[in-house]
Amino acid sequence: MRILHQSIGCHYQPFIIAEMSGNHNQSLERALQIVESAAKAGAHALKIQTYTADTMTLDINQGEFHISDPSSLWAGNSLYNLYQEAYTPWEWHKPIFDRCQELSMIGFSTPFDESAVDFLESLQVPLYKIASFENTDLPLIYRVAQTGKPMIISTGMATIAELDETIRTAREAGCQDLILLKCTSTYPANPENTNLLTIPHLRDLFNVQVGLSDHTMGIGAAIASVALGATVIEKHFTLNRADGGVDSAFSMEPEEMRQLVIESERAWQALGKITYGATEAEKGSLKFRRSIYIAQDMQVGDIFTSDNLRIVRPGLGLAPKHYNLALGKQIKQETKKGTPLQWDLF
Repeated sequence: MRILHQSIGCHYQPFIIAEMSGNHNQSLERALQIVESAAKAGAHALKIQTYTADTMTLDINQGEFHISDPSSLWAGNSLYNLYQEAYTPWEWHKPIFDRCQELSMIGFSTPFDESAVDFLESLQVPLYKIASFENTDLPLIYRVAQTGKPMIISTGMATIAELDETIRTAREAGCQDLILLKCTSTYPANPENTNLLTIPHLRDLFNVQVGLSDHTMGIGAAIASVALGATVIEKHFTLNRADGGVDSAFSMEPEEMRQLVIESERAWQALGKITYGATEAEKGSLKFRRSIYIAQDMQVGDIFTSDNLRIVRPGLGLAPKHYNLALGKQIKQETKKGTPLQWDLF
């Protein structure tokens, strides 16, 4: 799959997405600093979210519209007030995307309703992301797929049947390029609840590229996902967690993002291919294997014994497997200590 200047697939280093979300803290200046910091850290793309509080929910602060779970990062808020605080003003989208383009980074967004898709189309975004909580919103998925742009869909909470519906809908509406991201929709997510082994299963079941939308702390889960076939990694990103913000508690800081870019590429490079025997790079090390050497000066007719034969490094003599065969045989010429044993000495 190719998006603008960036190729995505198993033959390329993992595609790293920095998710800004609401970490701009309602400051365009900070939002642009986040873009610049993500680019400096080596991220390939920066994602924002396109919605308003009114397109997300109803302005009610009671019942199911109020977050009462004490374990939630957003406990005590209404959904409406939370989205009002977190949303990215639509007039900021163009300057954010322009800055991404200036820094050779792909800027795109997650739309949450059809009006957001229409708006993003007016800005000519190169791809779309569907959030986990919207992966069963088939009308939205149909509308996004109609654009013909590549789609990335997070799979949080979705059953196989629901994902099948989602993918069928996207395909029927014209989506050719589709990536599924394994996602655990808790914030932050625990490694024990991440279930990375689902990644190759998703790839094989739906015949698509796969990746990870990661809400765990650190980079361990993300690096492990590369070994399981992830070609895309998405992580929330902020300048400094201490600055606060709706998503700051589980967001990466710049140095962590830089390490993710470096280590995910190393993990991808290390996958290589199935191979045995010495690689080209290892051939020079073969001489450091053990082999059989003459351990004492010997005269013609002397018998090889455990005293005058040793299995040592380097590996220029006969292989250790011939040691027992050599014991009891005669040497046919005068030989100095430190001579590698060869067949022509018998």
